[in-house]
Amino acid sequence: MQNASPEIGPDTAQRGREFANPLSVPFLDLAAQTRSIENDMRRALDRVLQRCDFIAGSEVALFECALARFLHVDHVIGVGNGLDALRLSLTALGIGAGDEVLVPSNTFIATALAVSAVGARVVLVDCDPGTYNLAADCVAAAITTRTRAIVPVHLTGQPADMQPLLELARRKQLQIVEDVAQAAGASYRGTPCGALGTAGCFSFYPSKNLGAFGDGGAISTNDGALAERVRRLRNYGQVTRYDHREKGLNSRLDTLQAAVLNVKLPYLPQWNAARADHAALYRDLLANVGDLRFQRCLDEVVHVYHFFVIETERRDALQRFLAERAIDTRVHYPKPIHLQQAYTELGLPRGSFPNAERLADTSLSLPMYPELRPDQIAIVSNAIRDFFAQDYGQDRGLPRNGVAAGAASRRVR
Repeated sequence: MQNASPEIGPDTAQRGREFANPLSVPFLDLAAQTRSIENDMRRALDRVLQRCDFIAGSEVALFECALARFLHVDHVIGVGNGLDALRLSLTALGIGAGDEVLVPSNTFIATALAVSAVGARVVLVDCDPGTYNLAADCVAAAITTRTRAIVPVHLTGQPADMQPLLELARRKQLQIVEDVAQAAGASYRGTPCGALGTAGCFSFYPSKNLGAFGDGGAISTNDGALAERVRRLRNYGQVTRYDHREKGLNSRLDTLQAAVLNVKLPYLPQWNAARADHAALYRDLLANVGDLRFQRCLDEVVHVYHFFVIETERRDALQRFLAERAIDTRVHYPKPIHLQQAYTELGLPRGSFPNAERLADTSLSLPMYPELRPDQIAIVSNAIRDFFAQDYGQDRGLPRNGVAAGAASRRVR
């Protein structure tokens, strides 16, 4: 899932002013991360400026090799963005008109757009209600004679349960194209996400766990022929200058972005570990509060918590309550793909995918980034406790839910 999200945009400066309050908590603080590596970043960017190798420069090849080592794969190919990573992977696999590709309904629309872009038919599948990722039984029920590929999205940074999907793909002779946009550094049973399927597709949108200073993406694979074709397709379909073997795209990872990623990649494990610590603290402080539910975590996975998600039937009221206290949150994703106007041709009304629809109605993403402090997590958690303790929703004519015994009084200092 390319999953470009509204964490960054023209209102960022305004939100920065709002969060000047020391008791406020932003959803994301990219400035904190940039400050921590600013000197290394400036030196890396200066090297590119001195060489002026802005397209296909040396930093790109260095990053491709470094990420391949990190993922334990043979090939990484840098591309323009996460959507192009998915699109180029499907094209390189020969998937197109007349083919069907299985995609979760609860994902950013880019995952489906990539399928549409190559002329294949998007076949949406419901998710597991606990993990939020593709449910293997739903996938099996959706396979037809035209199915060519499955695109599991490692949503919120948790790997999908890949073993049943891989076994299903082997039996049915299908390709697995992983959407790793939210899961850089995650792993499933010891294997990094991006090394589990035929290809792994990454987005380096600035808010990602491994984010550039703009758009960027990459494809990982152990298939040499696939890697060669992707390299050709990303560069106008040419083999050598002015020798174009097929109709390609202009989708190359910028050298400046690769330089940024080369600085950040070594820090990714410790940043992901910090996210996991934050998630554990949230779970502890919010245990048995109101009707809150958490994402179910699989055994034998490393979850990298691109998002930390809670569920409550009072999601909208809670979000308003937190906003009034300068605590920034997000809803990912309020409208599943089958209910988007862009995909009305699928003819899938509300009720088609109940698990995806429930998540769209009840899930809320809390502040989550490596530099988030324990005292900020305490501010968020205490505010959520206050919401349920004060019967906030009842005052506004919303459903009232009970508070677990002792939960309202167990504030965090």
